[in-house]
Amino acid sequence: MAALQTGHVGVNVTDLARSTAFYQQVFGFEVIAGDRTGERPYVFLGIDGELVVTLWQQSAGEFPTDRPGLHHLAFLVDDIDTVRAAEERVRAAGARLFHDGVVPHAEGASSGGIFFADPDGIRLEIYAAAGADGAAPSDGPTCGFF
Repeated sequence: MAALQTGHVGVNVTDLARSTAFYQQVFGFEVIAGDRTGERPYVFLGIDGELVVTLWQQSAGEFPTDRPGLHHLAFLVDDIDTVRAAEERVRAAGARLFHDGVVPHAEGASSGGIFFADPDGIRLEIYAAAGADGAAPSDGPTCGFF
């Protein structure tokens, strides 16, 4: 099998308008297409016309983190300054952060990011492969355990 890449991620949400605004504010996504009027409204979100996330309004309640399934979605960015800029947007959006600021993936690691939840409780991460050296470690493990 040739090298694989994730094509896009589909996320079930409870309020399409709220989630669309959140993902646009935090990630800078544009609406590429969608249908907000059908039985299960949805939008395709992306960057420069490239699909990244599809939001489907077909759920109720908050994402159950105590069941098998998705743990979190992680988005890689170019550098730690981009992570810090994203943190400001996450805070402005009123999202719940799991740690205060940028944290390394492990003690002494250069990679690191921010860890937060979307309006439906889906855990998200924005990280850089390098540049988190010297950032204060979190009060516990990061990505796999928040």
